[in-house]
Amino acid sequence: MKYVDPRQIIIRPIITEKSDKCINYQNAYVFEVAQDANKVEIRNAVEAIWDVKVLAVRTMNKKGKVRRYKYKKGKTSQWKKAIVQLREGFTIDIY
Repeated sequence: MKYVDPRQIIIRPIITEKSDKCINYQNAYVFEVAQDANKVEIRNAVEAIWDVKVLAVRTMNKKGKVRRYKYKKGKTSQWKKAIVQLREGFTIDIY
């Protein structure tokens, strides 16, 4: 699928303790991205939105988990996660 706006690819940043360590030690940021976006589209979207240079992009698909509430059973949705490592000297102000 061709995206018109780069903000259709980058859905939201993931803010956790583990992603905070990635930011501090590896200069890498974690995002939830569109499921059919590839690494090149993610790289171009991050560079266009925040005006930074990307060194590497790693992606993974997160499967939905089965959840129960009393007698009902359901499943959480699937989503795609991208870890974007920036070149030296570039940062993104997420907070």
